[in-house]
Amino acid sequence: MSKYGLFLGCNTPALRPDVEHAIRKSMPQLGVDLVDLPGFVCCPAFGTFPSADEDAQLATNAWNLSLGEAEGLDLAVQCGSCYSSLSMGSHLLKDPKKLTRTNELLAKGGRSFKGESKVRHMMDVLYNDVGVDKISKTITKSLKGLHGIVQFPCHTLYPSEVVGFEPDKGPPHVLPDLLEALGATVEHYSLEYQCCGGAGGFHKADAPAAHNFLKSKLDAIKTETKADFIVVSCITCLMWMDVQQKPLSEAGEETYNIPVFDYNQLLALCLGAPAEQVAAISTINRDAVIEKIK
Repeated sequence: MSKYGLFLGCNTPALRPDVEHAIRKSMPQLGVDLVDLPGFVCCPAFGTFPSADEDAQLATNAWNLSLGEAEGLDLAVQCGSCYSSLSMGSHLLKDPKKLTRTNELLAKGGRSFKGESKVRHMMDVLYNDVGVDKISKTITKSLKGLHGIVQFPCHTLYPSEVVGFEPDKGPPHVLPDLLEALGATVEHYSLEYQCCGGAGGFHKADAPAAHNFLKSKLDAIKTETKADFIVVSCITCLMWMDVQQKPLSEAGEETYNIPVFDYNQLLALCLGAPAEQVAAISTINRDAVIEKIK
């Protein structure tokens, strides 16, 4: 059994606890032991310390990483922003001067970081540690007959030399392969690699542009695919693509009602977990998809 420190970030436990339940129910069934490490703080998210104070950014990154390092564990992360922030911090801390300065700050809190703990995204763990064959053989229910499209979390793709975990060159395929392992038909479309717009929208950096990003994606999905649902593996993508379909429908002539799931939610459902525990919170109704899985 592989073992990781579970880094949940802020939004998952606070706003979508059903995703947390899905992670906790699904991963152990596939041989992944997730350990709770007390003391985690914000990753820190882009738009906070990374935008203004590198010393504070790296000290916060290293504080979180040091909690795993002290237990000899890498961290497993679902949130794309948390994954990227922690990965970027770990990358920057390879610089001896930055590491020395960071440890000066950590010492005030009784901690230190050597650079031994790594950051792994849930997709990375599922694909490269568990494997699609084990997933397909372990599930007890299937997505057969359902069509899905994937939303790649931007922060797991770019910059690839820091955050990338795709096993070979070419178009990203980890998330589509994981979805196919659950029995779904994965469809592709022209705006597959475009950002969902969530980061700009939630932080109000440019809300109209963020809404247009999402609208263009949803229009492409509706016209180019037979998608029954959208699957993501990032809490920002999940919340933005789910919540914003309602105001987009109210503001225009098109109606958007495509259910959105985190991958671990679908995985947990296919492993027999009750929907009221692992897929209970959404704006767009997901009952039709859940009933087909049952």
